[in-house]
Amino acid sequence: MAYLRGTNEGQTDAVVNEVIIKPDISKVKMSALWPDTHPEVERLQIERLRQTPDWRKMALMAEMGQSVRTLALAGLRQRYPTDTPAQRRRRLADLLLGPDLAARAYGPAVEED
Repeated sequence: MAYLRGTNEGQTDAVVNEVIIKPDISKVKMSALWPDTHPEVERLQIERLRQTPDWRKMALMAEMGQSVRTLALAGLRQRYPTDTPAQRRRRLADLLLGPDLAARAYGPAVEED
């Protein structure tokens, strides 16, 4: 069994078959995919990703996409507090699609006050 465990010192240890792997960052060459990740932890992450069913990976991607939209809309609400929901959606289209494609798909951009 393998999992990651947070410590009180703010580090993350890898636990593999009940053996705790304490990464010594000063002596370990970090991985190529995630430069701030211990190679053994990265290996465990990749192993888990490979074991994950395709349907779950797709669900995770959909959740991430929804999170991006939620965060973008929150930012737009802060920057443009007087916008209507329709104006916010149009600004979101600019962010997600780019101004040119958003204009072709949804019409002209929201006028700045």
